[in-house]
Amino acid sequence: MAFDLEIRAADWRAHLAATHAALPGLVPVVKGNGYGLGRQRLAHEASRLGADLIAVGTYEEAHELLGSFLGDVQVLTPWRPFLPRVADPRLVHTLGRLADIPALAQQQPGARVVVEIETSMARHGFDRHHLAEAARAIAEAGLKVEGFAMHLPMTGGNLDEARLWCAVLEASALETTTVFCSHLTLTELEQLRGERPTLTLRPRVGTQLWLGRLDTLAVRATVMDVHTVQRGERIGYRQGRVPRAGHVLVIAGGTSHGIGLEAPRAVAGVAGRGKAAAKGGLAAAGLALSPFTIDGKLRWFAEPPHMQASMVLLPEGAKLPAVGDTVTAQVRYTIASFDTVREI
Repeated sequence: MAFDLEIRAADWRAHLAATHAALPGLVPVVKGNGYGLGRQRLAHEASRLGADLIAVGTYEEAHELLGSFLGDVQVLTPWRPFLPRVADPRLVHTLGRLADIPALAQQQPGARVVVEIETSMARHGFDRHHLAEAARAIAEAGLKVEGFAMHLPMTGGNLDEARLWCAVLEASALETTTVFCSHLTLTELEQLRGERPTLTLRPRVGTQLWLGRLDTLAVRATVMDVHTVQRGERIGYRQGRVPRAGHVLVIAGGTSHGIGLEAPRAVAGVAGRGKAAAKGGLAAAGLALSPFTIDGKLRWFAEPPHMQASMVLLPEGAKLPAVGDTVTAQVRYTIASFDTVREI
């Protein structure tokens, strides 16, 4: 136990049950690192909820979870001839190109598929002019159309675009009326269901489901060593000078755990640009705030985090933890990896 995640299990599962009850037709998304909790754990929780279908990101993930989840498994990445071959009657592929239809039909006759719609995401799928043609070509190739996939942006306010695609699907008079959708609020889903009663909407949900109650999750990082330092002393791999007297804490949790890693963030508005500029200025000066809270405050890295540990500065006067104590950490769960995940 060094860099660990604790789950307050009863409260977390109560949230899962409430979300499942509030979203009829829910398809739990189990992909990537399992939102920090692990794919196997989430697949078991989906079974506990009674889900008949989960969505995964890749064929490698599908191969893994077909052995532990008894229901169907839908792959979100569109099928391509060069991707790993996974054949199972419970597997549901995604198709987004006309060229892939005959290739999949030849490789896996009678395969089950979802037809991807090209939304304003502009990532995968058929546009509205070729959607009906694609659905017919898929059926003629002997593949079974399970529904349509509508992957919407995360900016909010997706109701108008969802309405447009629902209208297109109804007007096409297609046999399959199931629509798998993402990033619609409960209110938007209810409104769409009321307006388009002939369509069956099935929300695919990941973050809202698994990470919708962050207060039930706690990251505990163990203090592995404590050193007294004076201003101006050189420390670490890069031998940077200590800016003030205090202590250097060596804390479990480094880049292999996702510490110090982040994706580029969208910046909007004057305030957002100002914060980004300020953060960039601090980074240029060699200063970076760590995710570790010690004595009630986030503390500064002494230098960039190492693979499995971080060096953090604690100024004189702050309450000093002992070796073996744990401190909390704020993490981005979708890139986090823990030594242990345990329920309490």
